[in-house]
Amino acid sequence: MLSPESLALIDKEVAKYPAEQKQSAVMSALRIAQTELGWLSRDTIEYVAQYLGMPAIAAYEVATFYNMYDLAPVGRNKVTLCTNLPCQLQGADHIAEHLQAKLGIGFGETTADGRYTLKEGECMGACGHGPLCLHNNHEMHTHLTAESVDKLLDDMK
Repeated sequence: MLSPESLALIDKEVAKYPAEQKQSAVMSALRIAQTELGWLSRDTIEYVAQYLGMPAIAAYEVATFYNMYDLAPVGRNKVTLCTNLPCQLQGADHIAEHLQAKLGIGFGETTADGRYTLKEGECMGACGHGPLCLHNNHEMHTHLTAESVDKLLDDMK
């Protein structure tokens, strides 16, 4: 189900823990699987759990608890906008309106061409740099304005 390269990356994460605690690498393993496959199906979560020698339900609990994991297909570019109070006070509500109008979708939706998914996110720990968003869970963009959002979306094409 996962490539040898992804399994090697998971093995590197597992090696950080005592042998009897390899399930401690579940968050990293799920991230690696999602990076390769684009999202986490039930089969993928079960595969990761089996690989780590843990009950599938335990891996599923992790995948459903954290909002960085996608349990359904998403667009090639997932934009997660922080909508917590500090970002709201810095204009995240205006950025949300701009993103929704520009993309023609709401939070939790994907554009018809499969290019963008817009998600609402919780605090990302950079409150002094808001409003901000994450691109595909890996790249943070701060101090967003309508103009910088337009450029960001254009760069993602």
